[in-house]
Amino acid sequence: MDTQITDLARNLFLTTLMLGGPVLLVGLVVGISVSLFQALTSVQEQTLSLIPKMFAVIGVVLLLLIPAIRILKNYATDVFSQLTTFGLS
Repeated sequence: MDTQITDLARNLFLTTLMLGGPVLLVGLVVGISVSLFQALTSVQEQTLSLIPKMFAVIGVVLLLLIPAIRILKNYATDVFSQLTTFGLS
């Protein structure tokens, strides 16, 4: 039973990384790129750093929405199928 709980926790962690990783990575890359551009050109505009990151993150979320839903469905199916193991059904 302890190994099943650790497997569930590991699968939860991996699912979280698969869902949030690409979005955070794109936000990081765009943020660093815009900051580098601002430092090189001495343009200190607040909206210049926010707008590209916002559009990039929204784009990645929309692009990966269907695979993310599929991953969440598979994870939820696995968790609900193991409910009887823990005596919750």
